[in-house]
Amino acid sequence: MGWLGLLLIFSARIADVSLGTVRILFLVRGRRRLAACIGFLEVMIYMSVLGYILGGGGTLTFPQLIAYAAGYGSGNFIGSLLEEKLLNAFVTLDIILERNQETMTLIDRIRAEGFGATVLIGHGKDGLRLVAKVICHRSDIAPISKIIGDQGFVCISDVKGCWGGYFKVKGK
Repeated sequence: MGWLGLLLIFSARIADVSLGTVRILFLVRGRRRLAACIGFLEVMIYMSVLGYILGGGGTLTFPQLIAYAAGYGSGNFIGSLLEEKLLNAFVTLDIILERNQETMTLIDRIRAEGFGATVLIGHGKDGLRLVAKVICHRSDIAPISKIIGDQGFVCISDVKGCWGGYFKVKGK
């Protein structure tokens, strides 16, 4: 098997593992039908490559093993990038802040940037706190984090689904 065969193994493994990564993430988010279709393609690629490698009754050579393993690792990386682009998932930022005027200014700034923020009152160890809940796209975490800086405590959670409310319009 020449370089072309090794490249075929490597590329097929990237495709198969990328599909596997995206499939698992779709499953976690309740997209079962799409995950099943992706799983079918994933297994078809895997079995085709396995048949190609072992079809002649030969054993796996070291370069084949390296190509297969490198493809698997690269597939995980590329699959997570694909998930980020395809799912454009929502997250909830729970921002726990001191109850003062500086915090209200910070929340006003978050809103001025076009993000919806619901403020709740919480009880912390040292007294009352404000909890700003912001539901946004994962890609919006960085701009919101820049506004918050080192003030408060932030907890980020994935959101399975949401509707209604106020969301920043892309491009504004």
